[in-house]
Amino acid sequence: MRAVIQRVSEAKCTVNGEISGQIKHGFLVLLGIANDDDQSDLDWLMQKIVNLRVFSDEAGLMNKSVLDVGGNILLISQFTLFAQTKKGNRPSFINAAKPDIAVPLYQKAIAILEQHLNRKIATGIFGADMKISLVNDGPVTITIDTKNKE
Repeated sequence: MRAVIQRVSEAKCTVNGEISGQIKHGFLVLLGIANDDDQSDLDWLMQKIVNLRVFSDEAGLMNKSVLDVGGNILLISQFTLFAQTKKGNRPSFINAAKPDIAVPLYQKAIAILEQHLNRKIATGIFGADMKISLVNDGPVTITIDTKNKE
């Protein structure tokens, strides 16, 4: 599982001209799910996201989590995070999970994040042609891969 986490002052997802999810202060999370991902990857990653200390404390240091600051999350499923580009110029997405694997894990990710935040999170629409707009705050952008825990 891979995530691109962006600290944002605002972000929204639009599908067919309709807003499917919109937040102010918090995280835009692009989530890629691989064929071999399972519940342990999901649990580890969701815990890491909600506890990631990249929001400023009173001294201006990145020392607070999205939980600490009452931030929001916009979660977007993005299979292209598993693009393989070694050969040729057309990416291969063979390692990205098919919907029968990805949809249940994406739905569980939503539920886990909502449980941690104790409120609904904003989302995109799985498999849709989504338009994402954001104001990256900082900018702060972090990538996390559950198979390469750096």
